[in-house]
Amino acid sequence: MASVLMTGICLLAVLALGLSAQFDKPVVSVAGVMYNNRPYLDMLTVQNGEQFGNWTWPEMCPPDYFAVGFSLRVESMQYGLDDTALNGIRLICSKSDDRSFLYTVESHTGYFGEWTDVQYCPKGHLISFQLRVEPHQGMFGDDTAANNIRFRCSSFPILEGAGQSWGEYGLWSEECSEGAICGIETRMEEDQGALDDSALNDVRFHCCSMTKP
Repeated sequence: MASVLMTGICLLAVLALGLSAQFDKPVVSVAGVMYNNRPYLDMLTVQNGEQFGNWTWPEMCPPDYFAVGFSLRVESMQYGLDDTALNGIRLICSKSDDRSFLYTVESHTGYFGEWTDVQYCPKGHLISFQLRVEPHQGMFGDDTAANNIRFRCSSFPILEGAGQSWGEYGLWSEECSEGAICGIETRMEEDQGALDDSALNDVRFHCCSMTKP
């Protein structure tokens, strides 16, 4: 009887731990273009983005939410075939320091590669960025354009994505003068079929105020 009772207690403990882990996992929802009318203060840009493609639609975190982390869509090296490197940037938005419920925004994303693990600021929010870009390779070269990104957190750590290594980092953008990053727009070259693809060429981020009006 004692053996059966102990087995039952152990089983309940395992179930309780499983339920606890389940509830500790944040709920993540896609914001998309639902909050595009959110007002913003500043636009962060860099000068080394590439020229191919067009600026696409903005996506904004919901009101009172700000970017606390990011993930990248990256195509691995194609070994002599057409490389595209960085294809997308997904921002993770949270409300204040509560990270139990999160939203994602990413604007237009390319079609190649896989999403990397999310990187988070240990505290605070994303406030500026630096872009790694390979310059135009000429008529017969293989263009990859944007390859990787770094973000600076308001708590001072710098987070670097798991992108590719072609090209060089340019200068840092300005920092959000008030508040933090709350939205994204991408410059994307559409799928070129059998021609040379470069996918993500440039990005700019919106800054929103944390001060209540």
